[in-house]
Amino acid sequence: MSVSEPVPFAKYHGLGNDYLVIDGRGDGAEITGPLARRICDRNTGVGSDGILLRVGGADPGAFAMRILNPDGSPAEKSGNGLRIFARWLWDAGEVGDATFTVQTPGGDARCLVREGGRNVRVDMGRISFDSTVIPVRGRRRDVLEETLEVAGESLVYSAASIGNPHCVVFRDPLRAEDLLRLGPSIEHAPRFPNRTNVQFAKVVDRGVLEIEIWERGAGHTRASGSSSCAAAAVAHRLGRCDARVSVVMPGGALAVEIEDDGTIVQTGPVVHVADGTVHPEALAEEGVQTRS
Repeated sequence: MSVSEPVPFAKYHGLGNDYLVIDGRGDGAEITGPLARRICDRNTGVGSDGILLRVGGADPGAFAMRILNPDGSPAEKSGNGLRIFARWLWDAGEVGDATFTVQTPGGDARCLVREGGRNVRVDMGRISFDSTVIPVRGRRRDVLEETLEVAGESLVYSAASIGNPHCVVFRDPLRAEDLLRLGPSIEHAPRFPNRTNVQFAKVVDRGVLEIEIWERGAGHTRASGSSSCAAAAVAHRLGRCDARVSVVMPGGALAVEIEDDGTIVQTGPVVHVADGTVHPEALAEEGVQTRS
């Protein structure tokens, strides 16, 4: 069935990590994986690092979103995505200056929009290093400083979940070309049954980390909120940084706070880029479905 109506979207970015927000609660095109790939394509579509799809929540009136990567695969949680979704709700007048909750497949997150929408604080939930939670194959354990052989290299890594899986490797010097070479192999390593996000990290001092990011389903990205939280949490657990740290990425820096109970809070900017519609001609492709 062809799609006859345009699909409205709003585009935002957080430190260069850009998302399209689409309200998926009404009639119109169903955002399937193939459709997400076309919309996110930077040559034949609008172009983005993913889609934030508003869906119905567990309770009436609840705010909930589903995340699609640019390869069409689902993601459980996104730190930048949560900040962007919170700002979108604020722009629409659905939330104000009080804290509110957004439901995601990777768990609930408490959000607070500040500075006239330009800055958003998100409680990402508790970090876990448990192999059964992340998940990582093998016996149940905290996955800290283990060895992984990929592409002819032996890497020391730690793994964590903040609602989605992460693999953190400390490297000095920190070079994007190393991540571009090794990131795909790490993402798809057999020990990560759900694949994994990858961070190469360098400790600058007790209060500053630098990271390069390979996102599962997206590739090399300029910034990632959940990656910042995971890298900071691993560095703190290993005694390499303090509980409050600035995580510096190619797109800029996020403030990350690690509370005593393992809760991670990230704070950073959001920029509203554009509002528009995807034309039906771009949607009338194989794999696109519509709601009846």
